Amino acid sequence: MGRKRKRTGTRRALLVVDMLRGFLEPEGSLYCGEGSRGIIPYVARRIRTFARRGDAVLFVCDRHAQNDPEFRLYPDHCVEGSWEAEIVGELPVPEGSRLIPKTTLDPFYETDLDRVLRRAAPDEVEVVGVCTNICVLIAVVGLAVREVPTVVRRNGVATFDSGAHAQALAQMESVFGARVR
Repeated sequence: MGRKRKRTGTRRALLVVDMLRGFLEPEGSLYCGEGSRGIIPYVARRIRTFARRGDAVLFVCDRHAQNDPEFRLYPDHCVEGSWEAEIVGELPVPEGSRLIPKTTLDPFYETDLDRVLRRAAPDEVEVVGVCTNICVLIAVVGLAVREVPTVVRRNGVATFDSGAHAQALAQMESVFGARVR
């Protein structure tokens, strides 16, 4: 007759941004390069850690329609139902994790992310994924606007441009208040 242990400590959520085949496989339309593939083992460890602790694991993933307006800015990518829109196979997708499809760069725009975060009520959100200077940065801005304490894992984010990567990390910390670790 075990009683359920009451959880103590900080409640956290892990936001996994666009860890998709279209960005992380060499054949992908927006392949971010070998450096971006290098974060996959680290991201996998963070996912397992959060899942083991019972914290929320949220995957925000590009899911575009054919002829999506975003394709005026970027090549066609991560079309709904395509292999590019799948989470890379090296990452675990724990039972109880949430997949939140997004159709724009902003993971909060017309998605359930805001509602899911309010329900999870994390004391802190950790962000990992690609691309540091695009979708990761925009996710951090959205969290800052919602006054959610945010940690960005330096070893868990990457992009195709090292200068833009460094600048985005600096902006996340100095402008948007994220703790870059």
